[in-house]
Amino acid sequence: MTFPMMKVALDALTRNKVRSGLTMLGIVIGVASVIAMVSLGQGAQQQVQDQISSMGTNLLIVSAGSQRGAGGVRAGGGTASTITLEDVDAIRQAPAVSAVSPGVTASVTMIAGNQNWTTRAEGVATSYPSIRNRVVAAGAFFSDSDVRSAARVAVIGRTVADQLMLGPEAVGQMVRVRNLPFRIVGVLEAKGQSSLGQDQDDTVLIPYTTVMKKLLSTTYVPTVYVSATDAKTTSEAEAQTNDILNQRHNNHKGQDPDFNVRNLTDVADAAESTTRVMTLLLGGIAGVSLLVGGIGIMNIMLVSVTERTREIGIRMAVGARSSVVQTQFLVESLVLGLTGGVMGILLGCGVSVMLSKVFDWPSLISPVSVVVSALFSMAIGAFFGYYPARKAANLDPIEALRFE
Repeated sequence: MTFPMMKVALDALTRNKVRSGLTMLGIVIGVASVIAMVSLGQGAQQQVQDQISSMGTNLLIVSAGSQRGAGGVRAGGGTASTITLEDVDAIRQAPAVSAVSPGVTASVTMIAGNQNWTTRAEGVATSYPSIRNRVVAAGAFFSDSDVRSAARVAVIGRTVADQLMLGPEAVGQMVRVRNLPFRIVGVLEAKGQSSLGQDQDDTVLIPYTTVMKKLLSTTYVPTVYVSATDAKTTSEAEAQTNDILNQRHNNHKGQDPDFNVRNLTDVADAAESTTRVMTLLLGGIAGVSLLVGGIGIMNIMLVSVTERTREIGIRMAVGARSSVVQTQFLVESLVLGLTGGVMGILLGCGVSVMLSKVFDWPSLISPVSVVVSALFSMAIGAFFGYYPARKAANLDPIEALRFE
C-alpha cells in the first residue's frame, strides 16, 4: 500500500464526506458496541472472581451433618456433634492441605461503656486470616499462646468498632462479652458486604478454645475451614478430607456421611463460566452490527464503482492494470473500515467508562478486545470491499469510456 494510493483513496472518500461518514457509522457503532458489551461482561466476571476470592484462598468448608433426634427427625445441617479437634488435626496432615482452622460460632452481645451491640463471634485459629483473606488494619491478631491458654482476647470488625463507638484507639480497650471481660487486640480491615449481602465487618474473632470453653461449653466443631496448597489441588484436598473423616468416623461406602465438604473453587468456576457465556452472548449480539456496517461498506463501494465507471475506463485506457484498480478500491474500503474502527474504539471506551460511573457497574476494558476490534474492522472492510474492487477491475475499458 503506497502513499500515493492512500492519498488517492482519501481524496475519493473526502469528495463525498457525508456519504463516507454514514458508511463508517455502521462500523463505528458495531465496534463501540462490541467493546462496551465485552468490557461490561468482563467487568462483571472480574467482580464475581473478586467476591469469590474474598471469601478465602483455595477454600474448602467442612460442616457438620444433621443430628437425628427422637423418631428419626433430623435437626438440619450443622447440628451433628461429630467433628472434633482431633479431626481438625488429622485434616491438617493431608498432603494437599496448607492450613486449617476450626470455626465455632456464637451469637454474643458486646458491651463497651454505655454502648452495646449483638454480633457474631467466631472462634478460630491463628491460621484463619490467611485462609479467609482477612487483614488486621490496627493492632495484631491473637497468638498461638492465646489459643492454648483460651485467653479472653478479641479481634473485631469495623462495623463492631463503629457500633460500640470505640474510636481510633480501639486496640487495648476492654469490652464485655456475655459479661466476661475481653481485651481488643486488633481491628480487621474493612471488607464490605459479601456476594450474599452479608456484612463481613460485623464480626468478632476469638480463639476457638475460648469460645468452646468459656462461651459455649462444647467439645465439638461445627465448621472447619480448609485451605488447599494451591488452586489446582482443591479437588485433591477435598478428596483427602473426605477420606480422612470417613475413616475416622467409620462411615462405610454407600452410607450418608455425617459431614459435608463444600469446594468454593467449584462455585467460582460455575460463576465464571456463567459470566463468560454472558460476555460471549453480549459480544455476539453487538458483533451483528459490525456485519451490518460491512454490508454498508459493500453497498457504498458498489455505488462508487458505478459512479466512477468512466474514471476507471480512462485509467485503464492510459495503462493502469486491473490489479492496480482493484487494489485502489480495496484501499478505500480498508480506510473506511479502519477509520470507523478507530472511532468505534474511542466511542466504546468512552461509553464503558460512562456506564461504569453513572450506573456503578463494573467494567474492564481489555486490550485484547480493542486490538481484535481494530483488526476485525479492517477485515470487514477488506472482505466486503473485495467484490466491488473486483467488479471495478473487471470492467471493459471501452464500455467504461462509453458509460454516461
